[in-house]
Amino acid sequence: MEQTKEQKLGTMPLPRLMASLAIPSVIAQLINVLYNIIDRMYIGHIPKVGPIALTGVGLTFPIIMLISAFSAFIGAGGAPLASIALGKGDKERAEKILGNGVSVLLIFSISLTIIFMIFKRPLLFLFGASDQTITYAVNYITIYLMGTIFVQFALGLNMFISSQGQARTAMLSVLIGAVINIILDPIFIFVLNMNVQGAALATIISQAVSAVWVVKFLLSEKSAIRIRRKNLAIDFSILKNIMALGISPFIMQATESAINIVLNRGLSIYGGDLYVGSMTILQSVMQLAVVPIQGFTQGVQPIISYNFGARKFDRVKKTYRLTISFTFAVSTIFCLLTVFCPGMFAGIFTSDPELLALVKKVMPIFMAGISIFGIQMGCQTTFMGLGQAKISLFIALLRKVILLIPLALILPKFFGVMGIYYAEPISDITAATTAFTIFLCVRKKIVSEEALSRLG
Repeated sequence: MEQTKEQKLGTMPLPRLMASLAIPSVIAQLINVLYNIIDRMYIGHIPKVGPIALTGVGLTFPIIMLISAFSAFIGAGGAPLASIALGKGDKERAEKILGNGVSVLLIFSISLTIIFMIFKRPLLFLFGASDQTITYAVNYITIYLMGTIFVQFALGLNMFISSQGQARTAMLSVLIGAVINIILDPIFIFVLNMNVQGAALATIISQAVSAVWVVKFLLSEKSAIRIRRKNLAIDFSILKNIMALGISPFIMQATESAINIVLNRGLSIYGGDLYVGSMTILQSVMQLAVVPIQGFTQGVQPIISYNFGARKFDRVKKTYRLTISFTFAVSTIFCLLTVFCPGMFAGIFTSDPELLALVKKVMPIFMAGISIFGIQMGCQTTFMGLGQAKISLFIALLRKVILLIPLALILPKFFGVMGIYYAEPISDITAATTAFTIFLCVRKKIVSEEALSRLG
């Protein structure tokens, strides 16, 4: 009898299995990040207003990141638990986890739309907007917020597709939206002269199509776990478990929002709009570096979770060893590219000579710590896949809240505006070293029958 895709998680040779899941996931993550990066590429090259428009759109990142963080709260929190349940053979529980995820994402979508619509303007000024950039920021985020529900469903529920070993389907859901975005962006921005509003409209239309695709699949017989009406009623015992595991990725993304605010305000105070614009580009390049790693780890996480639930601990250990080795190699390669070829990346987003020169100067500093970041992501994924919520939460807090925010506030007092750029590599290297040390100390304890029994 032919095995189902989720059953293959426990039987297929690991290198082939990891490749079959990770490659589509990497492609999906790369495509997903294109939603915002393509917007920035086109916006940065709008005649006459490109640099200032790019800066204005960059100021909306904290809101966009926070919306994504809430989708990760449920998706990244629920998907590993659903996968563990499938590994145990408990399909009913897996579907209850999915159903609860759908309901909470809907609540989040409505709440976030209302809150940000009301407070968007004062928030944007708080984030570092000036009289020159506020119009572009408001115009972009107003339209983007209308598609909050699509973003929540497209990002959050797609993780439940990946968790059952359907990496190719998860990739297609993102690919469809990205292709639409790539087509619509130049039409809305340049042909229809909609400026930044056109970029936002293209994004939410593409996310809407992705969301419909994801929901349709999870309602179909092709999915190992399906959205069922009976499971939409919130079960607080299940929700508690989802949120316990989801708090770590939520904080990782939510703190990106906080970091963006701290960095932009610091750059605005010590440097001005040009420096704020440089951070928009630097964070875009950082996304290009991090996304392949995140895609790989998202692809292999179901392998860890399923085999842990199935008590195949040797497969779990082999998977995390291969994962950490690969993520470290990728992050090192990308670090070398950005340090030695900064102009190649900066030129994607701007042709303004002044902004280009600044980005080329600061990128080797800002990206220096990315070399070791892959190790942290490999460890983080393993902790998430094994349901280790507390450790995941600590690592998430360490890199951004405990290290980066204080450093970004303190270092400029000694080094001026350059201190803000120094903060990123220092926090990256320190956090990754700490995460790996913790992993080495606890890896035997967390991959065990005792650890599995505590998850219920």
